[in-house]
Amino acid sequence: MDQMDTARILYLSLLLGAVGFYYVIANRKRMGQMVRHAVLWALIFIGALAAVGLWQDVRPRLAPAQMSMGDGIVTVDRDHSGHFSVMAEVNGAPVEFLVDTGASNVVLSKEDAERAGIDIDNLAFTGHAQTANGSVRTAAVKIDTLEIEGITDSRVRAYVTDGELFGSLLGMDYLQRYESIEIKQNKLILTR
Repeated sequence: MDQMDTARILYLSLLLGAVGFYYVIANRKRMGQMVRHAVLWALIFIGALAAVGLWQDVRPRLAPAQMSMGDGIVTVDRDHSGHFSVMAEVNGAPVEFLVDTGASNVVLSKEDAERAGIDIDNLAFTGHAQTANGSVRTAAVKIDTLEIEGITDSRVRAYVTDGELFGSLLGMDYLQRYESIEIKQNKLILTR
């Protein structure tokens, strides 16, 4: 915060204080009612601030983040974190993937793999992968079907990680199946 910001805050505080002082003096005979109104307006203001602050978290649940344009085109909106996430069906189970062009492969978290019917207990975690959180063990699997907005691929190679993963990743191994990958006006456009 520079000196100009400090001066503005001081000026606005003095102005608010002067208006508030006048309001208190003008309504001193109805102090109880004035306090009730002030508390009500403060609660409305706090509620509005909370709604604005939570909007980015609520918006993806209210509006669809992706849609199919038909003819093998899928459009995905950028989410509140600045990334692109797609909802896919892995072996018929819904899984949210982060589209990650920096990832080489499709990577499933343990939770998503279990939801997709993959038997985690019988996997051999013999591979290793480097992540932002360090090295993790991986197990190679074949996904029977992976579907995004009506586009279905069979026998997709993927890896299940036993490390902490915030979600599943849709890497270049899968993305290269598309003819083009474009980003336009905060939208990811996948074209088959």
